[in-house]
Amino acid sequence: MRESEAESLIKEAYRAWEAEEWLAAAGLFEQVLARFPDEERSAVWWYDAALAHKFLRNWAKACALGREAAARAPRGEGDPAFWNLGIAATIQGDWATARDAWAGFGIDLPAGEGEIEGRFGAACVRLDTGGEREVVWIDRLCPTRGRVMNVPVTAGRRFGEIVVHDGEPKGHRVVDGREFPVFDELLLFRASELPTLEVTVSAGEVADLEALIALFTEHDFGAEAASSLEVLCSCCSEGTHEQRRQAHAGAQRVSLAAPEAEARRLLERWAGESAAGRSWSGLAPVG
Repeated sequence: MRESEAESLIKEAYRAWEAEEWLAAAGLFEQVLARFPDEERSAVWWYDAALAHKFLRNWAKACALGREAAARAPRGEGDPAFWNLGIAATIQGDWATARDAWAGFGIDLPAGEGEIEGRFGAACVRLDTGGEREVVWIDRLCPTRGRVMNVPVTAGRRFGEIVVHDGEPKGHRVVDGREFPVFDELLLFRASELPTLEVTVSAGEVADLEALIALFTEHDFGAEAASSLEVLCSCCSEGTHEQRRQAHAGAQRVSLAAPEAEARRLLERWAGESAAGRSWSGLAPVG
């Protein structure tokens, strides 16, 4: 391949890119890179080829091409080639590559090998629900994975599942003056076995409902008021703490994430811990 032919193919690749024809664009970049892998501009072409496969959700190709892009990027300077490689390698379960990619980006990781189980803070993820829109609160385990900490209302989604999210925030939520990023979900990484239930509870005081939520949380289960998910999902609320507390009072439906027998046991325990009129009824699976 002559350089003039390569230039023509690169121009064609970017025309395909502008049209969001990702497969065509990636193929054209790869044709040129097979002949000119280390030209001055090749790092950009490797990056764009890997990114096109990311858009296609072809994670094996995104990972393979991403390695080449990262190999030509400066380490420790926040180069996005490392971030995209970290995402693709995580999805592929290639933890050695993922760890090296995050380090190459400039992120400190927990020591060790294999799957990353760190504490990277709270964030929100916009679930990929095939048309429905739901934003949930997550506890980030690594730069691109998080555990869902709400009881989702979308059918088939569950508390405790682990999702992979994209790297660029698409919005934010403000809670008590603190800003949290909202990321788009890329895929469900690991499903949760906890079923979703609903129950009607009567709680005379705000503290009663808070006690129920705390009791389920202590047992690594989920609980939140079904009628006010935006209130209990702190990442999705812009109200004050007091406004959120007041929204909990009274009788209402509550979503639970727990085995049914465990849910009954905890509900009975909660109701029996106070003489102030705590009660529950109508516990049933959702979906």
